[in-house]
Amino acid sequence: QVQLVESGGGLVQAGGSLRLSCAASGRTFSIDFMGWFRQAPGKEREFVASITWSGGSTYYADSVKGRFTISRDNAKNTVYLQMNSLKPEDTAVYFCHTLRSGVDYWGKGTLVTVSS
Repeated sequence: QVQLVESGGGLVQAGGSLRLSCAASGRTFSIDFMGWFRQAPGKEREFVASITWSGGSTYYADSVKGRFTISRDNAKNTVYLQMNSLKPEDTAVYFCHTLRSGVDYWGKGTLVTVSS
C-alpha cells in the first residue's frame, strides 16, 4: 500500500503562482513515477504532469507546458508541482498519482481555484 497526501491548494488570482506538494508513505520502494492529474467541475480527470522516480524525466500536458514544473525529492518521497501564470481554466481539484507493481494509487486531492 502507498498513501499519498497532497497540500498547497488554495485561491489565487489569474497570473499568480501556487506550489503543490504530495508526500508518499508506506511501501514507496519500487515506485516508477509520480504525477499529477486534475479534474475540473463537470469534466473528466486529465493528466497534468509526471516525473520518473529514478532518472527524473518529466512529462507535461500541452496545456501546462512552460507554466508548470514538476520536481521530486527522493529523500522525502515527495513530489512538487510549481504552477506559474495560472489561468481560470486551471481551476480544478488536483490529484497526486503513482503506479506501483501495476496498482494505481491516488491522493484525495487538493482544490486550486484561479479567479479572473
